[in-house]
Amino acid sequence: MTLSQREFGRTGWNVSEIGFGAWAIGGSWGGVGEDDAKAALNAALDNGVTFIDTADVYGDGRSERIIRDVLRERGGERPIVATKLGRRLDPHVAQAYTNRQALAGFIDRSLSNLGVDTLDLVQLHCPPTEVYYYPEVFEAMDEFVAAGKIRFYGVSVEKVEEALKAIEYPNVMSVQIIYNMFRQRPADLFFRQAQKKKVAVIARVPLASGMLTGKLSADSVFAADDHRAFNRHGEAFDVGETFSGVPYDIALQAVDELRSLVPVDASMAQLALRWILMEDAVTVVIPGSKNATQAMSNVAGANLAPLSVEAMQRVREVYERLIAPQVHQRW
Repeated sequence: MTLSQREFGRTGWNVSEIGFGAWAIGGSWGGVGEDDAKAALNAALDNGVTFIDTADVYGDGRSERIIRDVLRERGGERPIVATKLGRRLDPHVAQAYTNRQALAGFIDRSLSNLGVDTLDLVQLHCPPTEVYYYPEVFEAMDEFVAAGKIRFYGVSVEKVEEALKAIEYPNVMSVQIIYNMFRQRPADLFFRQAQKKKVAVIARVPLASGMLTGKLSADSVFAADDHRAFNRHGEAFDVGETFSGVPYDIALQAVDELRSLVPVDASMAQLALRWILMEDAVTVVIPGSKNATQAMSNVAGANLAPLSVEAMQRVREVYERLIAPQVHQRW
């Protein structure tokens, strides 16, 4: 399968417009066996994916190590592998990000986990908002680039405010942000600013934690170690990461209203991914996959025909009526 490529900001890279989000193969999504995790990643790579997103805290390094093992087994040209740092800080507070020694330790650990000499892209992992007002944190990242430990760095944010502040720093190459049918605010202002500055945009949580697959119902049950069970109200991390922060019953109602837009021989998940790719400011979308079937289905979403003006308007209408009152001003 051929995937279209998009320019990754100012890095000189071109990456597949569908990437591989490696949170699920690390943990917090119920059990995913190592064989299934490797099969999912291999299927994505076999079908043209050239961008993988992970983090040092996904399964306490498990996700990074699975990626290392798969890429070693495959050989050949490597995809771009982006990882993240910062969530290992304890306590996870803004001031802790000024500890360069701690950040350096996280980078060394990821270098070891991924089995490389230089990390392609390191992202600050949803730090507290105040961190974006600490120039010394970004100066430290510049030093890690100069030392050859990382090629480029970016940020992963919760809020549009944080994204806009982050791209004031000249060497921030990418911003990872939640953008999907249920979280449309980034398109209002941030995307245009990112385009002006040639900053890559990584769209995460594209399926709203599975809600936009259309497969969940009022009776769905989630494993105890699945964030969709334990983080419904933000108990473990930002509630916006779980179902995009939309109350479960309202999200189900919105999904039901969107079902009629799904093309024949396509899935709602594929529709949701294609909707994101209609936005040219988005560089890469990173759906997660627990197995090979999901990975191949995600890649196929890029091959759907462009959505009609009427379909785009319908998605916006459902968003404004049901979803925006819950989330728009919050993130």
